[in-house]
Amino acid sequence: MSEPKIAILGSGANGASIGADLIRDGLDVTLIEQWPAHVEAMRAGGLTIEMPETTLHVKPRTMHLCEVATLKRPFDVVLLLMKAYDTRWATQLIEPYLAADGVVAGVQNGMTTDTIAEVVGAHRTMGTVIEISSTMYEPGLVHRHSGPARSWFAVGALTDEAAHHEERVADILGHSGTVARVDDILATKWMKLVSNSTVLVTTAILGAPMLDALAVDGMRELMIRAGQEALATGLALGHPILPIFGLQPSEISRPETVVETLLDRLYAGFVLPGATTTVLQDWTKGRHSEVDDLNGHIVAAGSRTGVPTPVNSSVVEVAHRIERGELAPGLDNLVVLLELISERDRA
Repeated sequence: MSEPKIAILGSGANGASIGADLIRDGLDVTLIEQWPAHVEAMRAGGLTIEMPETTLHVKPRTMHLCEVATLKRPFDVVLLLMKAYDTRWATQLIEPYLAADGVVAGVQNGMTTDTIAEVVGAHRTMGTVIEISSTMYEPGLVHRHSGPARSWFAVGALTDEAAHHEERVADILGHSGTVARVDDILATKWMKLVSNSTVLVTTAILGAPMLDALAVDGMRELMIRAGQEALATGLALGHPILPIFGLQPSEISRPETVVETLLDRLYAGFVLPGATTTVLQDWTKGRHSEVDDLNGHIVAAGSRTGVPTPVNSSVVEVAHRIERGELAPGLDNLVVLLELISERDRA
């Protein structure tokens, strides 16, 4: 099998981190990015990934989004690392430049796999779970809190037709972290959604790093309740409880403790001091976050299945108020959240 031609579509903090690992190991990689200054910085001075254990500097091949139309050769593998809400248009952008037997792997948060399949076909789609912690505030410079030894992925096909892509995608992501191949990728992604609904928006609302937010009185209980709602909604949809983050099946055998187990594993294995969530990073940059694809997805699915979601609904409401400029991320928002949850519990 010839060396695959790889595109990383969405080369922000996580995409650039993965891309740098692939370039370091000699793979044929093109980074495609929508932030013009980041592309130009990488072209001028290369890409630097600062990690606790080392610093990696590479000279990537890069493209602006507007340059995709100039491509002459198709890609065999596209790692899609755009925000969840950008999935459809980004997949449509790259579809004409995907090889007939190529694959798009949605290396994203949120339940994006079916959206990708609607554009390129299930036979060219790979579901993927990602667990990397990184930030980027300057073009060309990424602070990756969890290096390859502390990063984790899962890959799985939607159909038997796509199963032959699993090994290739797993091998590629294996340059950047530990990779698990799973039989039920949609259920596995839902388990990651359970974890995300517990941590990402909740801690961002407090405007604090993940470790600091967890230590605030009342936050751990609130976060676990958000995850329990997400877990119950997944079960109502027919998704089984599956291990992620390297957990063993025996560690998640009790549904009543699954969310707490996921939370403790995430914080013990992947969260370092000072690390903030992608949601808080977006708000700091004045950008819309993925709240509607995370906690909002739980609320919508809970409404369809009859599962109450007072905590996730309150989290979404406060997040929307922050994005409208009515609130700023900060510790005072915990009082607002608890009041809204109490009102919904009484309703």
